[in-house]
Amino acid sequence: MATVTAHALGAGHLTIPERFFVNPADPDAKRTVPSLSFLIQHKDAVSGEVSRIVFDLGMRRDLSLYPPALESHLASRQPISTEPDPVASLAKGGLSVDDIDYVMFSHVHYDHVGMPRDFDNEKTKFIVGHGALDLLNGTTKHDLGKHMVFESDLLPLERTIELPAPDVSNSSSPSHTQFAWKRLGPFPQAIDFFNDGSVYVVNSPGHLPGHINLLCRLSSRKFIIMAGDACHDVRLLTGERDIATWTDETGKNCCIHVDIPTAKENLARLRAVTKDGIEVDGETERAPVELVFAHDFAWEEDAVKKGRFWPGKI
Repeated sequence: MATVTAHALGAGHLTIPERFFVNPADPDAKRTVPSLSFLIQHKDAVSGEVSRIVFDLGMRRDLSLYPPALESHLASRQPISTEPDPVASLAKGGLSVDDIDYVMFSHVHYDHVGMPRDFDNEKTKFIVGHGALDLLNGTTKHDLGKHMVFESDLLPLERTIELPAPDVSNSSSPSHTQFAWKRLGPFPQAIDFFNDGSVYVVNSPGHLPGHINLLCRLSSRKFIIMAGDACHDVRLLTGERDIATWTDETGKNCCIHVDIPTAKENLARLRAVTKDGIEVDGETERAPVELVFAHDFAWEEDAVKKGRFWPGKI
């Protein structure tokens, strides 16, 4: 049975006002939260070759390198910390950017993309969900708030793989036949990334086009799902709060999610898999699944105490 190791990476912090994420909310409440990154290491059972994925890059270490259009938004997210970033975090355990085979993004919001240009080794491939490239090049636009700013030159296209559309037959995308979407437990679409049941890319719609999660098998009886921005506050997962919307100073209706009903459906699937576990590979017994969101401050605090940041082990 194939497994991987997974480690959290420090990738900065930002401060989020509660009223932009949950309803009802305290209009003055704010909390500083992480923007987590993860290192996943996979060893091929036949060749013994090790492949490494970094999932999300968190905050950019130099805020001045973000587009000017984000300046006022970043000012509203202070205090912000940007160190250590994933490059420095990897170095703590003796790895460099040259050791990374894949940089995979849950989505392309500014607080998850970090500094892709750091990973300039020709062997490193960037993986994004379907629809992410149209956001970056401006073909797709969602005018839902100041956070909706994207960079056309973010990724080297010659080393970037956009996953096929989850709702399109794989036979219509011959260049992506190695990425076949199939049902996995409660998830309608998932890709067995290494074709051995150790890492699944899970379609996670509702937040932003191309939003994906990563489900990893850590042992015969444990999985972890890195759920990105499927949820920003665990009270949404428990049902104690609802997804927030707000009106900005120009009168525009805003939301952190592009499709609230779909985001809620996706959250229900995550709630089910953490409550009931998951069946894979024809197993009759469900395996437990640990859930971690990218901005989960409580998970981060516990992970620090338990030494789950690289070079520790989840």
